Amino acid sequence: MAYSLAKLAELVGAEVKGDGNLSIERVATLESASQGQIAFLANSKYRKHLEQTQASAVILSEADLPFCKSAALVMKNPYLGFAKVAQLLDTTPAPAEGVHPTAVISDSASVAPSASIGANTVIEAGAVIGEGTAIGPNGFIGKGTQIGDNCTIWSNVAIYHGVSLGHHCKVHAGVVIGADGFGYANDKGKWEAIPQTGGVRIGDAVEIGAGTTIDRGALEDTVIEDNVIIDNQVQIAHNVVIGTGSAVAGTTVFAGSVTVGKYCIIGGACAIAGHLSIADGTTITGMSMVTKAISEPGVYSSGTPAQPNREWRKSAARFRQLDEMHRRLKSLEEKLAALGGDTSE
Repeated sequence: MAYSLAKLAELVGAEVKGDGNLSIERVATLESASQGQIAFLANSKYRKHLEQTQASAVILSEADLPFCKSAALVMKNPYLGFAKVAQLLDTTPAPAEGVHPTAVISDSASVAPSASIGANTVIEAGAVIGEGTAIGPNGFIGKGTQIGDNCTIWSNVAIYHGVSLGHHCKVHAGVVIGADGFGYANDKGKWEAIPQTGGVRIGDAVEIGAGTTIDRGALEDTVIEDNVIIDNQVQIAHNVVIGTGSAVAGTTVFAGSVTVGKYCIIGGACAIAGHLSIADGTTITGMSMVTKAISEPGVYSSGTPAQPNREWRKSAARFRQLDEMHRRLKSLEEKLAALGGDTSE
């Protein structure tokens, strides 16, 4: 697959500088690119690489154009341009082509003629698979589950009963959607399971990373709204709601009934306690532990940065002494106040 530079410019909304007839076949970095490849510059601190790059063309901003010796696509947002060009030149194969003879499809399931079903995949009664959707090998689609058009579902994905997935979604290998939420009642030391009778509703253009698990709701549905991106190995518990346009990085854990607003960004390895709401437009940095609701958008952090072990051991010891230090400080302030001193500073 190849495009002329002029055609790429037309498709991504860029301005061509140089020979628009150049043939572009692949994307690459400034350092590794060769002829027939296009690179990008999104951060001017890497401008020095423009002089040595062997790329046929570079996607960059107007400010960086004077330093470029090759042809260029000029855009206000070069990184976005790179993403769009990479999509056009993507050579990733489909997870399946056609319907494999070993697929097991219920007579009452509805599979669109243009859908593809991989080897050993099972599609149960009442399931609906939309036009252009491809499901990789060893998949499982439960009873009554509905999958929209043009979805890409990679190998070993299990989507339980009563789940709905919108259009243009991508689900990577090993994902489990619709398993039971963690709901139990204790009877004198014996755990009694509470049937999880809700479902999972996933909107359009949602991407779910490999190994992620999304539990079904206890009574009402777990909901992932449109255009949400979820990284690998994220745990989303029952009745969580993640709002439109939000992004969740890898190994983050959501306890039950968390509500995440629209256009939030949640860093990797975060832990969100149950029954909390997070305001629209909030950013939570990596390794944060959220134990209270966030009602005002902003950037929130709680992870402790790494430090030399000797320093960390001292800090950890002092942390255990904070309560005693607080009591001593309060006592001193009370004594100073009794003597007529100023304790405001």
